[in-house]
Amino acid sequence: MRLAILLLALASPAAAQQSRAPFTVAETGQGFATLDEAVAAIRDDTATILIAPGTYRQCTVQQAGKIIFKAIQPGTVIFEIEACEEKAAFVLRGRGSTVDGIIFRGYAVNDGNGAGIRIEMGDLLVTNSMFLDSQEGILGGGHDTVRTITIDRTTFSGLGQCETENCSHSIYLGMQGKVIVRNSRFERGTGGHYVKIRAPQVEIVDNSFDDSHGKGTNYMIDLSEGGAGVIARNTFVQGPSKENHSALIVVGAEARTYGSNGLTVTDNVATMAPGAPANPAFVADVSRSNIVLSGNRITGMREFERR
Repeated sequence: MRLAILLLALASPAAAQQSRAPFTVAETGQGFATLDEAVAAIRDDTATILIAPGTYRQCTVQQAGKIIFKAIQPGTVIFEIEACEEKAAFVLRGRGSTVDGIIFRGYAVNDGNGAGIRIEMGDLLVTNSMFLDSQEGILGGGHDTVRTITIDRTTFSGLGQCETENCSHSIYLGMQGKVIVRNSRFERGTGGHYVKIRAPQVEIVDNSFDDSHGKGTNYMIDLSEGGAGVIARNTFVQGPSKENHSALIVVGAEARTYGSNGLTVTDNVATMAPGAPANPAFVADVSRSNIVLSGNRITGMREFERR
């Protein structure tokens, strides 16, 4: 009995110190002082990193494994300012990644693409998170291993810029798979597009796009090289302070890489904020495709334009 008490006493300080570590690998209980140390410890395994409430000026590069980055209490974990590789707070190139309940704010780098997340490999799920006052929210894709990117219940506010050679956007994703954006809010853009996608398949549903306090913004949704799928049950408010006010949704403005026949735009609501330039196109098609529009309720704009 005395030996057991002694062992417990010796173990308690270490256990207490570990419990105070802000980053804990859920599967092992091991705590770390920095996020990057926790990520490195996972190697190529599958694991969840639990993040304690706090504001962190640090970043990480995920080189392998399948990792869930999860706030213990959603909305109380903030990463700000510090970008790895002059890219983002989280640079993700493992087998897969999930980001749950985390706030990213204040990212700016020299090339104008400072982001909360840069996704370079593996599928990605972002849920219940926020991206605030940065050059970019989520940027990346472009690798064969990125098949599905899902963004759900997430807010994008105060993002985008066109002050450098290339504009940045709230979301900018290019890949050969499918991009899903749902149940999310986009507001107060500061340049570029709210959602810019280069992918063959999209699902953009049940979101809110409020440009009433935007400044120097362009399109709400830009399917730059075409793409099929569905844009449904979103609400749009076209703002008064735009760099390009000609349309809200544009298809194939830069190329016709992906077929857009059958792209369905349905059951959306679009209105104009006071002072917004009159009569934009709700949907502008440059791809010359068979786009299906139905059930959209629009005010102060034309529903469709072919360019």
